[in-house]
Amino acid sequence: MWRMYYLIQLMKDKKGIGVVEVILILVVLIGLVLIFKSQLTSLVQTIFEKITSESAGI
Repeated sequence: MWRMYYLIQLMKDKKGIGVVEVILILVVLIGLVLIFKSQLTSLVQTIFEKITSESAGI
């Protein structure tokens, strides 16, 4: 319930960054993640493999 109150207060707020700007930024970020999904997945897998191999040596 408090989330809905916070969202309503955020939409009423006229100062600072607007709700529309936040939504547009989120849409762009989600779009970039969808476009580069395979590259991000391989990068994360490589990082976790390196962490696993490095931690085995400790």
